Amino acid sequence: QIQAGDYDKGYMELVAQLTTVGSVSRESFKTRLDEISAGPEYVFVIEDAGRLIATGTLMVERKFARSCGLCGHIEDIVVDQGARGMGLGLVIVRALMRVAERTGCYKVILDCSEKNAGFYAKCGMSKKEVQMAKYFLNSDSLRM
Repeated sequence: QIQAGDYDKGYMELVAQLTTVGSVSRESFKTRLDEISAGPEYVFVIEDAGRLIATGTLMVERKFARSCGLCGHIEDIVVDQGARGMGLGLVIVRALMRVAERTGCYKVILDCSEKNAGFYAKCGMSKKEVQMAKYFLNSDSLRM
């Protein structure tokens, strides 16, 4: 699981290969890490030679539906450009899926681009329904 020292092992640079990360100081990273550690979120990383080369997140949603069931949401799957094709994405996704199952989730879901759908099918997932999104602010201006 992610640790405070992972900031210096390139965590933010790794996530930047997937999406816009904005400006995240070491202090902001630590504050968010403390919030995530309180759960129910899990951030897994794979490290090689002191640098992070893969990561993924599982968030557990507490529902009223399904007899107050739990639903897992997989997010932010990224493998470093130089480490792609080695099966690390599959390792991360399967690990997160195991945690979701062991936590008692009745399902695990994720959103992905069409170009990545084949990869997630290899992970055992299947296409279902449609993703919708509404963005409220420019991601660089979000401050919590």
